[in-house]
Amino acid sequence: MKLAINIGYWAGGSGTDLGFIQEAEELGYSSVWAAEAWGSDAVTVLTWIAARTEKIKVGAAILQMPARTPAMTAMTAVTLNELSGGRFLLGLGLSGPQVAEGWHGVAYGKPLGRTREYVSIVRTAVARKHPLIHQGTHYEIPYRKDDATGLGKPLKLMTHPKHPVDIYLAAIGPKNVTLTAEIADGWLPIFYSPERAGEVYGPLLAAGFAESGEETKSQRFETVASLQAILTDDLESARLRVKPMLALYIGGMGARGKNFYNDLACRYGYEEAAAEIQDLYLDGKKMEATMAVPDSLVDELSLIGSREMIRDRLEAWRESSATTLALMPTDSDTLRTVAELVL
Repeated sequence: MKLAINIGYWAGGSGTDLGFIQEAEELGYSSVWAAEAWGSDAVTVLTWIAARTEKIKVGAAILQMPARTPAMTAMTAVTLNELSGGRFLLGLGLSGPQVAEGWHGVAYGKPLGRTREYVSIVRTAVARKHPLIHQGTHYEIPYRKDDATGLGKPLKLMTHPKHPVDIYLAAIGPKNVTLTAEIADGWLPIFYSPERAGEVYGPLLAAGFAESGEETKSQRFETVASLQAILTDDLESARLRVKPMLALYIGGMGARGKNFYNDLACRYGYEEAAAEIQDLYLDGKKMEATMAVPDSLVDELSLIGSREMIRDRLEAWRESSATTLALMPTDSDTLRTVAELVL
């Protein structure tokens, strides 16, 4: 099992803690992942990190598909991958309808079909075997619709990549997880439960591997699970630090009837708590929603507590299908302790 760190969004201020990332690199962490929503973009942050490190890989978790054309994503991935010596990991995701339509001003569309076409176009562009041509439901390259000039022609990526581009997909919905196992090199699950993953995700992943037509797909497939990690003797305090994020996603990241994270909590067996958290959060009672997050759910989805508790908890992760734990630690003691226990 490999270790990584997930620094999430860059929120301004003092900037990303480079010393923290360099320490992770020295300890043997394999990758560092950055995210984007409607603030900082992930590419700039990862480029900044790659320029100041030597070995650690830099991963996007995620680049938003609604924000970029597939061809632009291919250009960005190849550029950063080549400049970093093959250290870039391309994580993609559709985000959600609130961000796609409310921020980027594009239709959210049908996620399965759009994702399949997007990944296909990126792979075709990077491979450079022939000029880029794609005639699909969601993307048309060259563009030939009625408002086209008619001057567009198939082009081939000018850059000649020396390193492969591995594509990871963020997915939690059943059909999206199956699609990820079929067409991607890796998976970026959020709120991954090592105890429940086999039951909830196992059949979905197996179906996707079968559809891929690659007999050894399951053996090379990477699962990079992000989780909060806190080394402390005060378990209750640590739980209180984790609960706001769970409340935000389960309660407020979406609408009633259209919240993927709430659905996931229900599939984990927390239907009653998920409903209460969402009702409270959408009613503006964020503190009450936070306190409604069950302790058991926090313990299940994170790595918190004393060194002994973390050591014991790691056994469940070792027995799961997660190949990399992308920790969201806030201090060097946690970073070093988990490295000692795992690496």
